Amino acid sequence: MTAREERGGVAAGGETAVGGGGSVVGGDAVAGALRDAVARYVAANPASAARAERAAAHLPGANTRSVLHFDPFPLAFARAEGAHLYSLDGRRYTDFLGEFTAGLYGHSHPVILDAVRGALDRGLNYGGSSELEGELAELLCARFPALELVRFTNSGTEANLMALALALHHTGRREVLVFKGGYHGGVLAFGGGEPSPVTVPHAWVLGDYDDVEGTRALIRAHRFGAILVEPMLGSGGCRPASRAFLQMLREEATKAGAMLIFDEVMTSRLGPRDTPGYDGVVPDLMTVGKYLAGGMSFGAFGGRRDLMAAYDPTRPGALFHAGTFNNNVLSMSAGIAGLTQVLTDDTLRDLNARGDRLRAALDRVVTTTGRGSLMTMHPATDDLKQLLFFELLDAGYWIAARGMIALSLAITDEDCEAFAATVEKILA
Repeated sequence: MTAREERGGVAAGGETAVGGGGSVVGGDAVAGALRDAVARYVAANPASAARAERAAAHLPGANTRSVLHFDPFPLAFARAEGAHLYSLDGRRYTDFLGEFTAGLYGHSHPVILDAVRGALDRGLNYGGSSELEGELAELLCARFPALELVRFTNSGTEANLMALALALHHTGRREVLVFKGGYHGGVLAFGGGEPSPVTVPHAWVLGDYDDVEGTRALIRAHRFGAILVEPMLGSGGCRPASRAFLQMLREEATKAGAMLIFDEVMTSRLGPRDTPGYDGVVPDLMTVGKYLAGGMSFGAFGGRRDLMAAYDPTRPGALFHAGTFNNNVLSMSAGIAGLTQVLTDDTLRDLNARGDRLRAALDRVVTTTGRGSLMTMHPATDDLKQLLFFELLDAGYWIAARGMIALSLAITDEDCEAFAATVEKILA
């Protein structure tokens, strides 16, 4: 039984009116409705509350992944299958978050499970090379023409760190252009308009995302070694860059001798590649991750052959790149199975078309940005954003607290229609 079925539907949510432009009336009513929604959440999830209390004895704030925390305590899950998550309190939620884009295949996809089980039967860790890493590398280079050579990591964070190291080594420069609202991993975050306190200490210069002329002037005023950019801000609200902006970055980076790096850890899932690069714009280096190992730990960076050759250990003076689990058999096996048996071009086109339809439906009642299967809802106030989140939990839907949605292959058109109708009911 879903949380919505147990409660008999969506709570009223107060006297609030929200249009596609995000206008709001009745702020006091929203605040009152939010207090009521949080109270219902606390009452409905005693097992999650108890888990948080126990874990806090050994984890700061009962947490080891900051993005998953929300007050008064985060929802905790016991299992997952297909498009659904099951909480410690036994409630079922339709998963519209898809593990922040990593869960493209849904939960416990039989092809992925068979690949992982087969890998387990052959042994967890070899401490040596295997056929698997070469096979997965071939698949990635064929899928993304910008990748002439590729190396694996354990996360998108690591992939971006290694790509940056390569770019700065190649150019012999220190300054790196990044953009406000960008997120390239736990130690490469710029969401507050400046580097976070734990961001690694490169010589960062922050530009305004999708500002064509302002960024052009910034590039011409500096000697950047690298330009690191998401073609669509992911954690920064699923805000796509214009092609004009990306094309300008390509042109100016070439003129300036800077290396253009596309962080496509999230956006690489946005469709089959009819042309090299994102919207036809080809970077020097590209990072990918998340879903490409079937939901297992994974990241990769690659690009131009002449650049990536710097990591070739057969060459004198090669750059050193290690990582015990870079070629782990579970991630390699799951990645190969997903790309060869599940993720066809038609499947991905269908998923992104489904996402486009959902985003259009949501945008009629709340401003929603994104592309394909990735999107973020932007309620006009923080209270309204929290209210929407808690009411969706009550209705049996799991999204990011910040409003982000990432569809998996397990989500159906019917799921999307029901979700959009629930959002409209909550806000109206």
